[in-house]
Amino acid sequence: MSPTTLPAGPEHGHVTFLGAGPGDPGLLTLRAVEALANADVLVAEHEVLDVVRAHARQGVAVINTELDTSIGSYPPTGTPQLTVVDSASTTAGVPAVRDAAHLVMEASRGGRRVVRAVSGDPGLDAYAAEEMLACVAAGVPFEVVPGVAAAVGVPAYAGVPLRDAQGADVRFVDARTASDRCWTEVGASDGTVVVSTTLDSVASAAGELVAAGRKPDTPLTVTVAGTTTRQRTWSATLGTIAQTLKQAKVLPSPEGGRPVIAVVGERSAAAQREQLSWFENKPLFGWKVLVPRTKEQSASLSDQLRSYGAVPHEVPTIAVEPPRTPQQMERAVKGLVTGRYEWIAFTSVNAVKAVREKFEEYGLDARAFAGIKVAAVGEQTAKALVAFGVKPDLVPSGEQSAAGLLEDWPLYDPVFDPIDRVFLPRADIATETLVAGLIELGWEVDDVTAYRTVRASPPPQETREAIKGGGFDAVLFTSSSTVRNLVGIAGKPHNVTVIACIGPATAKTAEEHGLRVDVMAPEPSVHKLAEALADFGLRRRAAAVESGDPVTRPSERRPGARRRRST
Repeated sequence: MSPTTLPAGPEHGHVTFLGAGPGDPGLLTLRAVEALANADVLVAEHEVLDVVRAHARQGVAVINTELDTSIGSYPPTGTPQLTVVDSASTTAGVPAVRDAAHLVMEASRGGRRVVRAVSGDPGLDAYAAEEMLACVAAGVPFEVVPGVAAAVGVPAYAGVPLRDAQGADVRFVDARTASDRCWTEVGASDGTVVVSTTLDSVASAAGELVAAGRKPDTPLTVTVAGTTTRQRTWSATLGTIAQTLKQAKVLPSPEGGRPVIAVVGERSAAAQREQLSWFENKPLFGWKVLVPRTKEQSASLSDQLRSYGAVPHEVPTIAVEPPRTPQQMERAVKGLVTGRYEWIAFTSVNAVKAVREKFEEYGLDARAFAGIKVAAVGEQTAKALVAFGVKPDLVPSGEQSAAGLLEDWPLYDPVFDPIDRVFLPRADIATETLVAGLIELGWEVDDVTAYRTVRASPPPQETREAIKGGGFDAVLFTSSSTVRNLVGIAGKPHNVTVIACIGPATAKTAEEHGLRVDVMAPEPSVHKLAEALADFGLRRRAAAVESGDPVTRPSERRPGARRRRST
């Protein structure tokens, strides 16, 4: 039996001390995801909750242990506050006590499974050991799920290997608690030193190492917000890091207390960081990209953008609603079951969803498609069908559109086709191109309104201001309607924002709205559009490096700066 599924006792449950890693949710282990899926209660600080909550089941209770650092003490005093993941969450019987260890104990009462998530690895957390001892004293069973420690994960994301082929010694120091003896020992060593500190204490830590014997010209890298798309790394030496941070205008700073990882040493590959910095050199690293589609449609596109280092921001521009008169759809689905149709053609994911929901309403499943040929336009539509248990018989071999589908659609032949009718579930605003083309090929068509598309509600004011004020680095337009609807509900994107369009028709609509199109997909595919934007980002980065300019995001450009059109 897996440790994450151990039976909980009737009085005391079970506690899992879980390492959430240094910040990138992708660094969670499979064991961690399993434990989160089984949790009744999550206990963690706000930043850690942002990493783990996506894997928690619906209805989980969340205890947000915000720490009071107002007096500047270390370790800080815990002041837990109770919050919930969603409206289905329950916090019944979970009191908001002050001490974190007692809070975990109370949360586990009644047989509840508690996940106590900490940043990095539990073995390096200042409180986890104390809370584990409290579990032992109270007789509460617990387990530990290790995580990627920040002291190891952050240098890896910064492109700074800690050891070379000669096997340099590696020391780890927490500058916030290090004693004079500790500094003396690491200062006397010529190995690599990984220092956990804060942004406003980096120069002080560097001074401690110099005073302990390290040469002022020893290479040093400092990384803040490691493994996240806010990551930033500075390269300097022990003697110049204070000036480097000052020139970068990061000190003094209201956020100077942010934790950072500094890597010190001749053999820490700091000099090779330009070549090894794989994460910060991603083509769209740190770009805030607006994705104006429905949430269901934007999910895979957002995942692809994240793989390029971008921060996608989904803004629905259309909402999908049932047809005003559902009787036509009901008759068509019944006809599908009784053998009225030879073909059914899906032109969108929403059409698949509408038919699937109607099937479920009638207690039907994918077996109802037996004996019926199925066509699909687009990769995502085909995937939605496969997820439903239906493999499409026809997907356009060329352009993924109505025209592309007609290119491959067979002529009606009464010898080979016993039925001459096609079921076409579509949106209320769909064009007549496909219907006319099928009729021309000899088919009868039931063109059925399966769903309606309406303009979505405006996004929050903060998002609207970012769109109009240049807060986004790029926006992806996947249809003419997304252009019209976004401008209608949120305003026109700022002229520093990179405009990327899926094809000529969408680009024309964007230009009609006064937008300059920078990127156009080589073929009408959302994934090709994302690739084209990534290529644009790579060329932009290369041009900045070649000219000796700093690599910046479009939103960091000076007001009024001209943007070159993509070629």
